[in-house]
Amino acid sequence: MIRVAGLVLCLTLAACAGSPPVRYSEGFMRDVRNTANPSDVVATEIAFARAAREDGQWTAFRRFLADGGVIHGRNGVIDAAGFLATQSDPPVPVQWTPLAVWSSCDGQLAVSQGKFAEPGGSWGYYVTVWERQRDGTYRWTYDMGAPDTALTQRENRDREPQTEDESVIVVQAIPMIQGEVADCRTADAPPADPAWSDAPGAASGGGISRDGTLTWRWQQRADGRRLFAAQHWRGGQWQPALDFAVTADGRFDPQ
Repeated sequence: MIRVAGLVLCLTLAACAGSPPVRYSEGFMRDVRNTANPSDVVATEIAFARAAREDGQWTAFRRFLADGGVIHGRNGVIDAAGFLATQSDPPVPVQWTPLAVWSSCDGQLAVSQGKFAEPGGSWGYYVTVWERQRDGTYRWTYDMGAPDTALTQRENRDREPQTEDESVIVVQAIPMIQGEVADCRTADAPPADPAWSDAPGAASGGGISRDGTLTWRWQQRADGRRLFAAQHWRGGQWQPALDFAVTADGRFDPQ
């Protein structure tokens, strides 16, 4: 990631200095475009949150939605496009910020986890799955979130008086955004282990990156409990990336 960032910076500086254009092979540029860069996902998340604030919450959700995207609500997953088509933008949007991003080796798939703030003062955590499109942009294909009592108490206690800039609600509390990229596979790998055993009456779904280095799964249990897990290929084996759970009454479960 550092190497690619350096290449991009050099190309930018060369253009600004008026240097003659440098020609690279199609294979080289394809490798640069396909290299995973979690910061691209972070930038998309920030633009997404800004669009919600400036253009409307559901307008932004529609704009950044991938084809076939779903929202995991209390009763299970629903078609996001159908749901969003019926929604009007609220006067004050929810705001959010990413805290961590896990990317497949090829950058085609990424999972982000972050926190959100509701207008009424409630805070919570969310998880989003992102797919890179043919034009190189990222669009979300899965989204789930839930309020958290402990986070709400902590943020409201530590929060400074609000200024005219609404973005201060979330941005001032970010210490660092974690970014991890899966190892590239050089040989066939075994399937990822199931994140949980199948529960009676449970519905589930998920996906895996094209290069087979990042997999994710959701589960909706009959008692209303919601689960999400992502695994990535690291050190020659599947390792947990993120486990996310929501209680039957709709609260974030720190497990």
